[in-house]
Amino acid sequence: MVIKWRNWAVPVAAPALLAGSCVGTQGTQGAPTEPTGAPSAARSAARVCAEPAAGPAQAPPGAVPVDPSVVGDLAAKTRNNPPNTTFWLRPGAHRLPPDRYSQVIPRPGNRYLGAPGAVLDGRRTNQYAFGGSAPDVTIRHLTVQGFVAPHNEGVVNHDSADGWTIEHTTIQHNSGAGLMAGARQRVSASCLRGNGQYGMNAYKATGPLTGLVVEGNEITGNNTDDWERKRPGCGCTAGIKFWAVNGADVRRNWVHDNRGAGLWADTNNNDFRFEDNLIEANDGAALIYETSYNAVIVKNTIRRNNWVEGRRHADRGDSFPFATVYVSESGGEPRIKARTDRIEIHRNVLEDNWSGITLWENADRFCNSPANTSAGHCTLLVPRAARCARPAIATAPLYADCRWKTQRVDVHDNRFVLDKSVLKCSVKCDRMAVLANYGTYPDWSPYQGEQVADAITHRQRNRWRDNVYLGPWTFVAHDPSRVLDFGQWQSAPYDQDAGSTLDPRAGG
Repeated sequence: MVIKWRNWAVPVAAPALLAGSCVGTQGTQGAPTEPTGAPSAARSAARVCAEPAAGPAQAPPGAVPVDPSVVGDLAAKTRNNPPNTTFWLRPGAHRLPPDRYSQVIPRPGNRYLGAPGAVLDGRRTNQYAFGGSAPDVTIRHLTVQGFVAPHNEGVVNHDSADGWTIEHTTIQHNSGAGLMAGARQRVSASCLRGNGQYGMNAYKATGPLTGLVVEGNEITGNNTDDWERKRPGCGCTAGIKFWAVNGADVRRNWVHDNRGAGLWADTNNNDFRFEDNLIEANDGAALIYETSYNAVIVKNTIRRNNWVEGRRHADRGDSFPFATVYVSESGGEPRIKARTDRIEIHRNVLEDNWSGITLWENADRFCNSPANTSAGHCTLLVPRAARCARPAIATAPLYADCRWKTQRVDVHDNRFVLDKSVLKCSVKCDRMAVLANYGTYPDWSPYQGEQVADAITHRQRNRWRDNVYLGPWTFVAHDPSRVLDFGQWQSAPYDQDAGSTLDPRAGG
């Protein structure tokens, strides 16, 4: 389950189209100068880490008080009380017994409320704070910190139980993921800050992970352990990482200053809506949607992302258009039930990011291919990867269904602003792209040559339209060697950005 940015061979017959000059404003006369319903960054910013809401100063009626001076009091009282009990944690630092596996195992329907100043501290000794399979647990107004979950594991809701509510909670300075996710989980108005791997790892090993809501949170400074450097290419970092989630609403969050990507949905996610988020100053992409289906990305403010990772690859001479919004082998699929049958990217503002939107498809990545980094997984259309083998894979329906395809992506009514003097870059930070590699591997692959590049560029209904561009943008189509100016991008055979305008002088 790792992103595959490149791994291409440049096709011999693909001539480079050099970018020409762009003077003045280009595009369809009468095109809109502003995207309709532009987002408000101020409305999107959920500044909950600096301004957390205070919990109840007194124990609510019927609640069981928990004493911070008694080590293990929270875990013990949880064991000794029935389901649907409310626990009120007094102010102070609460501790678990000094064993790494000591944790709180809630009963169904339990509620944990923190008084002002209540902290559950793992003291770099305990691995997990809250675990077990009990559904419908609520945690509010509590700070959880100092736990040392292993790589890919989480501190709160360690076992991905269903129906949990995490609200007005600070989960910070833990190893691993601060929070795991179960079905119907709601995370709102919380601070996920400075965790070693993820702020939240939305992964459930057993059963479906459906109906996830992530709303009004601040997600900042995560991946402090810099796992992509420890395990290059692991694809195991982000402010939040989503795996095989069917139905998610991610709205009005402030996602900023994470080491790596801000938000990353990887492998058979479906039916996502990313709306009205402020995503800024993340080292990598603001948003990655990889080997997944059917999503709406609307009214987000996305600014100053991908400066670290984009520049790193450019300095190495890499020609791949590393993007701030990166759609990798993902697309709309009407056969998979969702609220949309497309990936629609619209009414967003992208400002001074390292490049814009890239739609990518790796010709060598498909079910049962050794080049499939989501090892052991197949598309949602072909549950058993072993079916994707010769000779059947070369014919319908498997020829189409064994691939995660970047298709039916509609990029419209967005505002793209670029000032290279702000980024301090001269090249490779100014690109929109739709492309694939030259298929070469494995030797039995039916997708060799330019088939996939031709399809993603011309036949899979990927379209830019009615956008506003300010700044010196360039465009890449088919493969990395085809760099186009705006006129070439709009003209045959690409026919992109009908109704759009570009002013290369604006934004620097």
